[in-house]
Amino acid sequence: MRLATLRIGPKTEGALIDADGNAHLIGMSVIEAIAGGLERIGDIATLRMVPEGSYGLEAPIPAPPKNIFCVGRNYMEHIAEGDRAQKRDVGVTEVPVFFTKPPTAITAPDGAIPIFPHVSTNIDYEVELAVIIGKTGRDIPAERAMEHVFGYTILNDISARDVQRKHGGQYFKGKGLDGSAPMGPWIVTADQIPDPHALRVRCLVNGEVRQDGNTRDMVFDIPTLIASLSAGMTLEPGDIIATGTPSGVGYAMEPPQYLRDGDSVTCEIEGIGRLDNTMRDEGRARLNVA
Repeated sequence: MRLATLRIGPKTEGALIDADGNAHLIGMSVIEAIAGGLERIGDIATLRMVPEGSYGLEAPIPAPPKNIFCVGRNYMEHIAEGDRAQKRDVGVTEVPVFFTKPPTAITAPDGAIPIFPHVSTNIDYEVELAVIIGKTGRDIPAERAMEHVFGYTILNDISARDVQRKHGGQYFKGKGLDGSAPMGPWIVTADQIPDPHALRVRCLVNGEVRQDGNTRDMVFDIPTLIASLSAGMTLEPGDIIATGTPSGVGYAMEPPQYLRDGDSVTCEIEGIGRLDNTMRDEGRARLNVA
């Protein structure tokens, strides 16, 4: 089952997307459905159908109630390329590295990813499998962790590398700029992904393959991530966990290859789909507040 948030004119609606791309409105938000509404939806044929082409897709969770939880340094080859590029030898940590991205970082599928040149000129991409939590829990043991997974989506962890370095390597500011978390195109429910640790993961820039990995290469698997993150901290329906990125990021190339205005970025994950976005130079544009 594919669960999405649609844009129909000025409104957004939760919907199920069928195999033909038609949307079936569910009369509730995606967050409400994740929290238990799917059992109340009933037969998909009884729902109002919106034909493909008559709607746009928002991020499946366009306004998460919490920051997005992210995992750093979770693929061995990515750890190695990062250490080479930064001329250091951190290696694998004993426990997962966590940071967050704020809800204002969310960008829709096919939406523009803003670039702010007065803030950063070193914008990078990171394709990631994102886990959507479906059941509340704290101190979740690893052997029960998958019971708390509702489904999966794609997230591009857009990163301002120069801002990261400027702030002492601290992740939040460099990864929390507006629009820096394109997500979607939908959530695929866990029952449709037999093994989330055997999925091909790719990122293409202007059609050129930059990242091509597999989730089997995670240092810390999904049960370990959930157990570690939930230790002393409650996870709730709709929480998003981005699980890290494989090698091939722009800053580790020789010479580094950063994203520029007009670049197209495509993130693909086997069994989920593709997330397409275009970079857009916002200059010194400011959000107008009344």
